[in-house]
Amino acid sequence: MRHPSSFVVAVFGLLALWPAIASAYGVDLVAKIMIYALLALSLELLVGSTGLVCFGQAAFFGIGAYAALLLAPADGSAPSLLWSLVSAVVLAGAYALAVGALSLRTQGVYFIMVTLAFSQMAYYVVHDTPLGGGTDGIYMYVKPALGWIDLDQPMHLYGFIWFSLLAGYVFLTQLLRSPFGRALAGIRVNEQRMKATGFSTYPYKLAAFTLSGAIAGWSGYLFAIKDGFVNPELLSWHLSGAVLVMIILGGLGQMRGALIGAFAFALLQELFQSEAVFGSYAKHWHLGLGLAIIACVAFMPHGLVALPQQFRERLSGRAPSKHTEEDAA
Repeated sequence: MRHPSSFVVAVFGLLALWPAIASAYGVDLVAKIMIYALLALSLELLVGSTGLVCFGQAAFFGIGAYAALLLAPADGSAPSLLWSLVSAVVLAGAYALAVGALSLRTQGVYFIMVTLAFSQMAYYVVHDTPLGGGTDGIYMYVKPALGWIDLDQPMHLYGFIWFSLLAGYVFLTQLLRSPFGRALAGIRVNEQRMKATGFSTYPYKLAAFTLSGAIAGWSGYLFAIKDGFVNPELLSWHLSGAVLVMIILGGLGQMRGALIGAFAFALLQELFQSEAVFGSYAKHWHLGLGLAIIACVAFMPHGLVALPQQFRERLSGRAPSKHTEEDAA
């Protein structure tokens, strides 16, 4: 097993120390970005590592978020952190299993549209039925606890989100270095050749799809307990599109690219929404964000993760090398 790169160690070290040097707003912002980074990691498993472009990741995220509130005790006592987290992850994974079992029988653009359709089905269930509180959403009045861990305490909550992102990153990077991960890489590169060598690719893709949905549910659970509120917009296709942009912006094929992309996307959004920087133009922040993303894709086609290598090659005068999709973290 290779050791993690110094960059990844530095990132998680900085995130661990962030509450000691940042304001309450800065801590809350980074906590939100870490949740989106975990969601981006879940989609990276599908898109960058398996070659499956899914446009329904928001459904699993939303299911995990709603489960955190709907499964809370009716008497108003604090729910068990362990029980509620496991339940949210299992429910999101179960829906991903059902969606994957059907959608993986299609390919290409049809697969994208089927996953989007299933995501919209979940959206309308919580939007148009009493189950999810309709457009008003649901509030969480008491956050989960486990022993000395009380997520009503801001530092406990931040630490739990940090640990969740670290655990998700380590798990996925080690998974992709296992024989299962190598099989997924083979499917991404040439699925027909994998079949010709005797591999039944469908179970591998279904397992990856289910695992991706479960991790997305984990991130949705974290989002719900951080904000103490959920609404149907958590399952909208806009979020699925945003997280897809995150992993493309960071660089497909590398888990640390998903981390970089999530932070870059969220910070760019925060920048263009700032009235202190852009004044009245801030209300048109979508335009600025879109132009920034277009520029990043145009000038950094392999994502932000490949920027140092591109910079070194330009300085040395060498021709740009082909992008490698192996995670060297």
